[in-house]
Amino acid sequence: ETVVSAGSIIVRQRGTKMHAGENVGMGKDHTLFAKIEGKVTFAIKGALKRHTVSIVAV
Repeated sequence: ETVVSAGSIIVRQRGTKMHAGENVGMGKDHTLFAKIEGKVTFAIKGALKRHTVSIVAV
């Protein structure tokens, strides 16, 4: 778990290997970035077992 500031790039990727969760935005090149300052959390969710990245406010 890492603390990031708003606008920080979390993951650069080709395609959606990881999906945006709460407080995370996705750029047109599928880059995930933080919308708020907080801790980064990774999870595997849903029936399709999608890898999601979320930000929890500190």
